[in-house]
Amino acid sequence: MNKTIALIPGDGIGPDVIAEAVNVLNAVGKKFGHSFEYKNVIAGGCAIDKFGEPLPKDQLDIALNADSALLGAVGGPKWDDVAPEIRPEKALLGLRGGMKVYANLRPALMFKQLKAACPLKDEVVGDGLDILIVRELTGGIYFGERGTSEDGKTAWDTEKYTWAEIERIVRLGFESAKNRRKILTVVDKANILNSSRLWRKVAETVHAEYPEVTLNFLYVDNAAMQLVRNPKQFDVIATSNMFGDILSDEASQITGSIGMLASASLGDGTGPGLYEPIHGSAPDIAGKDLANPLATILSAAMLLRYDFKLEEEAKAIETAVEKVLDDGWRTGDIAGDVEAVKAAGKLVGTKKMGELVVEYLNK
Repeated sequence: MNKTIALIPGDGIGPDVIAEAVNVLNAVGKKFGHSFEYKNVIAGGCAIDKFGEPLPKDQLDIALNADSALLGAVGGPKWDDVAPEIRPEKALLGLRGGMKVYANLRPALMFKQLKAACPLKDEVVGDGLDILIVRELTGGIYFGERGTSEDGKTAWDTEKYTWAEIERIVRLGFESAKNRRKILTVVDKANILNSSRLWRKVAETVHAEYPEVTLNFLYVDNAAMQLVRNPKQFDVIATSNMFGDILSDEASQITGSIGMLASASLGDGTGPGLYEPIHGSAPDIAGKDLANPLATILSAAMLLRYDFKLEEEAKAIETAVEKVLDDGWRTGDIAGDVEAVKAAGKLVGTKKMGELVVEYLNK
């Protein structure tokens, strides 16, 4: 198989972790007989520095013409004072909108090897957590009508959804739940918001096609509480852009390993998907060989699974990561007792962690 992958390193630790993911993809290609060609895309703060805007059209076109896209991270305090319309985060919205990737799949998986890092009690998390959040990505308040009054004393943002926008997210939620524990929870604020009441109506309509899946509804404030109180009740969560943004970050924190969590942003399958770790750009450790590349490497595994339909290759990466963790190798963010891990000779940097995954992949 010959495929083209657009690489969007971005800012901060983005280039560091993307480099290790590429090494792993190359190892997979060599092992399984595939060839991956890479096209570099400049987006985020680095694009502001070079072009004066976060995502020039010619850079977006590179991503659109690839078979898939892998993103590192964008943003950082260096660009805090730029005009709102050209902030680095606009590159993310531009990529998602331009690539028409409307659904974000964000697994909140607690790796058993890192259970000690979970901030919740053992009796709450039991033998582990495995929650999938399906977040609507190109609609809602982030893309709605907005404005500020001339005197600067009034501002507004509009939450707006169509039936079609909701249905494709809810349907993906049902499809995902069907292949897992068969529980879908739609999170909304239907006691207040008209848009949320439409989410419920759509979900109830689509549910008729998935009788084997249990459908639950939760208000977003209660869902935020329940994720901490009893996270094991959740299997798949489907929700709006803003609610998904907030809840997926909360879910990642309760796993105790934000540096381990991948994500996939998907469209209707006619164009490339966008894959990225959920952590930020961490500019304070950029270029210092301190970042954890595993979330990006696991995002590359999702890329192989969803865009290229290479399940065996994706599992090979995930198994290699598991074995690296089984043998005690840790970057600083997942080390727990750093001094003990260091004394055991198992504390490693970005490059060594990437090398270890390749090594275990080839065993």
